[in-house]
Amino acid sequence: MAKSSEYGAFMENVLLKPSSSSDELPLNGLTFAVKDIFDLDGYVTGFGNPDWKRTHSAATTTAPAVLAILRGGATCVGKTVMDEMAYSINGENYHYGTPTNPSAADRVPGGSSSGSAVAVGAKLVDFSLGTDTGGSVRVPASYCSIFGFRPSHAAVSTQGVTPMAQSFDTVGNIVKNMILGDYVEEKVPSLSHFMSKEIKEQDYNIASLAALSSAMRLLQRHEFKNNHGEWVTSVKPHLGPGIHERVWEAVRSTDENIGICHSVKTELRSALTTLLEDYGILAIPTVPGPPPKLKTDPTTLEVFRAKAFSLLSIAGVSGFCQVSIPLGMYDDLPVAISLMAKHGSDGFLLNVVETLYDTLQEQVSVSER
Repeated sequence: MAKSSEYGAFMENVLLKPSSSSDELPLNGLTFAVKDIFDLDGYVTGFGNPDWKRTHSAATTTAPAVLAILRGGATCVGKTVMDEMAYSINGENYHYGTPTNPSAADRVPGGSSSGSAVAVGAKLVDFSLGTDTGGSVRVPASYCSIFGFRPSHAAVSTQGVTPMAQSFDTVGNIVKNMILGDYVEEKVPSLSHFMSKEIKEQDYNIASLAALSSAMRLLQRHEFKNNHGEWVTSVKPHLGPGIHERVWEAVRSTDENIGICHSVKTELRSALTTLLEDYGILAIPTVPGPPPKLKTDPTTLEVFRAKAFSLLSIAGVSGFCQVSIPLGMYDDLPVAISLMAKHGSDGFLLNVVETLYDTLQEQVSVSER
């Protein structure tokens, strides 16, 4: 195992052992890390910012999502670096440094679950827990050439997880190889049922991607303000470039058009559910391009972020489940694709990914010849 200091993935070392060491447990012998947004009994949840950590007390309980993995037999070995207050998809933390992308060292690792993805990509742990509000599992997974799973909204408990924007917050997994976990306990149809689908805006009353992105951003700001605006205003925390502007923009935002945004969420979920039916799969790029270079001009990054949100907002606004799948490297940079299924079809989606992955790899190998 490489030393964690080589990649800057960890905030602090933590050792939480499973309550039972039975060889029959599904995750026995595996190690995992958790984003510094999950409560761990006896530790202060840092939320990616030293002022937050300084002004908050240690947790008195451990988040249920973490406890479930411990009960499965895995061992937690550390808390990982994240973007401040989960408000970025770049992975560059002004205070704690930027974890090194193991697939492209001169590129950002992606955020906000940056350390969680790097820890997996660098093989420091077998898998990690992250959170995905606007893309914070899917983006770093795609940048680090590993799997990233955003479950259906509310499928996994977010209790004991510092909220960013609860209408979108999910607890996701970042893995090197597919680990299906508890989702496959539901009855899963054979692959012969699965259908690929293409969105045709003229056939379905689906808002444009730009409108979806706008609705998601407005709701995120609104909920972030309600969750943390009072703390930001009273503490006036030291925030890094980009994050400072975004946080204060949220704190100063109004409630205008929030009702319309909620209507967009309802309409999109209904339209996509009709489109995909029970066994439909939507295939889209995870992100619009390769990971940006480290220390890219903030204006350029903001343009890329806006394009990324146009793709990421589909699952975010609809609440659907999505898996980012690594497809190898192109021009020495990681490439990924995503598959998405309707809300509640997590087990079906994961089984489709597991079944198709070898074929996808074969097709990529053929195209590279």
